[in-house]
Amino acid sequence: MNSPARTTSLAFMAATVGIATYAGMDVTMKGLALSLGAYNAMLWRSMITEVLAGLLYFWHRPKWPTNKVIRLHVWRGLIISVMAFLFFWGLKYLPVAEAIGLSFIAPLIALYLAAAILNEQISRQALVASFIGLVGATIIILGKLGGEYDEETGQGIAAILLSALLYAYNLILQRQQALVAEPVEIAFFHNSTVVFLFSCLSPFFAVVPSSAYIPQFTLAAVLGLVSLLMMSWAYARAPANKLIPVEYTAFIWAAILGWLVFGETVTLTTVFGTVLIVCGCLVAAMQKDAVVDHVETTAV
Repeated sequence: MNSPARTTSLAFMAATVGIATYAGMDVTMKGLALSLGAYNAMLWRSMITEVLAGLLYFWHRPKWPTNKVIRLHVWRGLIISVMAFLFFWGLKYLPVAEAIGLSFIAPLIALYLAAAILNEQISRQALVASFIGLVGATIIILGKLGGEYDEETGQGIAAILLSALLYAYNLILQRQQALVAEPVEIAFFHNSTVVFLFSCLSPFFAVVPSSAYIPQFTLAAVLGLVSLLMMSWAYARAPANKLIPVEYTAFIWAAILGWLVFGETVTLTTVFGTVLIVCGCLVAAMQKDAVVDHVETTAV
């Protein structure tokens, strides 16, 4: 049996991989959103992801979840649908790294939501870690907001900030789901909800894409599914206040992939801010286990 410290370390590593694959999905989705629009990018990627998640789910021959758990799945799916659409729509008008940097308000908000909703203790070390990460993100954002911005860019920033608020709540729902459901079940019901909601709008907005986009949609689906599975596994094994600071590593991946794929530049302020973000995550990783009382009733 793994010790609590080892379990937390494994969860932290899984969350790190989950964030890296999610950043890769963001970059892939930006390209699709620029070509087809945010709605169609979300619709067709989610359909492919649903097929993959369904195969994994029914291959395990799972026990059907209770109505309370299904309601939790559907509720998070609804939140994610709105959150993801706002993010990918805003991502069309901003560099990937800048969009990720703006979204870093979410983990800070989520720390306090974890205390209010999940009754998790916020340790001093977790607060220090988040503060260091937030300072790093602020330095990056200030460095990037020095130029002139047009109306579309302003709308993109507003969309990313609204998405970040929903993402903070999503982090808490993610923890609640992880307490009562397996990662494969979460992935299946999450994508089922997203596909259903976006399909309802398909008569008005859906456009059948060219077959040339199939590799991009498949890559986005696989990366998103791996991220969801890894994050669900991690949040089932460690409190949210320990895993939330790892969200800041998304900027590192966004800066690298944004530069490689879209030629987005990385400035000295970006490098300095990233160093602080990494330091914050290391501080969080060295936390001692806190005593947190979790029961299934808190998740439903």
